Amino acid sequence: MTSCERSLFDELDDVLRNGSSDKRVDMLRRVTDLFLNDADRLNDQQIGVFDQVLVHLINRIETRTLAEISARLAPVENAPLDVTLRLARHEAIAVAGPVLTNSTRLTTRDLVEIAQTRGQDHLLAISGRARIEADVTDVLLNRGNNAVKHIVAGNSGAELSETGFAALLKASEHDEKLAEKTGLRLDLPLQLLRELLMRATEAVRSKLLSRAPPELQDEVRLALRIASDAVDRESSKPRDYQTARAFVGLLWEQGELDQDTLFEFARSRKFEEATAALSLLSSASLEIIKAVMNSPRDDGLLIPCKVAGCEWETVSAILASKLPPGSAPKPGQEKLKIDFAKLSKPNAQRLLRFWQVREVSARSA
Repeated sequence: MTSCERSLFDELDDVLRNGSSDKRVDMLRRVTDLFLNDADRLNDQQIGVFDQVLVHLINRIETRTLAEISARLAPVENAPLDVTLRLARHEAIAVAGPVLTNSTRLTTRDLVEIAQTRGQDHLLAISGRARIEADVTDVLLNRGNNAVKHIVAGNSGAELSETGFAALLKASEHDEKLAEKTGLRLDLPLQLLRELLMRATEAVRSKLLSRAPPELQDEVRLALRIASDAVDRESSKPRDYQTARAFVGLLWEQGELDQDTLFEFARSRKFEEATAALSLLSSASLEIIKAVMNSPRDDGLLIPCKVAGCEWETVSAILASKLPPGSAPKPGQEKLKIDFAKLSKPNAQRLLRFWQVREVSARSA
């Protein structure tokens, strides 16, 4: 140790005991400088000495100075461990952020603990790390907001577990940008890629195919074909309306058929029962309701639903029951909701009577 270094450490005891805030800040910077100048030549015992000194010095230091020290220590591979942990756990993200994003001194256990106890800014900082273990991403995706999920999904160095992928797929149902990022991950299992594509809009499917790297192109094409086949199978499979009509008719006779029953049929994906129930509740023929339920257009379904006195929650559940399991809602749901609110019951009744007259005429002809 040089005479300059001995002189510096001779001052420490006095500063720690009696030093003003300015003196502590000055000493903190000088000790940090000394450490950084010799970091690549220090052994574990020497680093431990610096650690003890720095831990004492950072007490009662203003946030701005701590943020400066954090930024300087964060990229150092052998940074003092205890002070690194204290900075990482700091409530101010300006202090914690550099270490959470860049320090390799933090273990998976450290990161999990911080991710479980700190706020969204800390989670966001962890999400930007070059390498993140699956145990950490599980917590990030469970606790993190939408911004955190986007960073994790787009981070190729973030390892995802089956639980993590499931969380991303669920969040992607109503977020096209997140669906794109998730679909472009090279580690996304093919089965989950198929599931994502089943739920995705056509716009997302097209973007995934156009933006996928060469090594993923064949998998995306295969998954798209399988998803398309599943939709076709769902729409063309035979329906047993006779049994459903008998069961729903019995509920009607017993006074047990109402909107809540219709909602449960739709929510449980009991397509035939929902169709028969809507027919009775709207006083429309089963053939008319079958036609609007099987139509690729959704606006016609609003009419019998309005006549039946349905709330939008029930209409939405019926619309979802028309799609394959796991599919995302079709684009235009908000417009349908607005149109349904504007549609009056008398107008819906007139339109439904017109359909019934036309059906009777066509049958007679």
